[in-house]
Amino acid sequence: MAKTNAMRILDRLKISYEIKTYTVEESNLSAEHVADLINMPAEQVFKTLVARTGKRDIALACIPGDSELNTKTLGAVAGGKKADLVALKEVQSLTGYIRGGVSPLGTKKPLPVYLDQSAQQWPIISISAGQRGTQIIIAPNDLIHATQAILCDITK
Repeated sequence: MAKTNAMRILDRLKISYEIKTYTVEESNLSAEHVADLINMPAEQVFKTLVARTGKRDIALACIPGDSELNTKTLGAVAGGKKADLVALKEVQSLTGYIRGGVSPLGTKKPLPVYLDQSAQQWPIISISAGQRGTQIIIAPNDLIHATQAILCDITK
């Protein structure tokens, strides 16, 4: 399997991780579905959402697959009033990734990462490896180290 930018970053930082692959179903890219396919609970499979936290500020929010982003809280943590999810058509130009394959690692330019604090209740969590069909299994503290993520409570 070809390494993704996310994997190369972890390799460079000497952070251990595991890869889980699954067959992509275009009709269902939900984190809950991915969780079923890789045999992990949805609350342990983190989806990465792209949000606008100011006029031009973009941030990544990593939240459990079975949760909804609290845009007000994310906005406040990011130093604004509220955050709004970017339009799907903007995701690739802002991150370099397509919907269903957005990783908090290896975006085309560094973006702040806000990781929901629930990640710390797990020994490992799953995040996108930067392509559909591939997940990285990683310890939450290693992800925080690799992304300089800010731990916060950003789900409803």
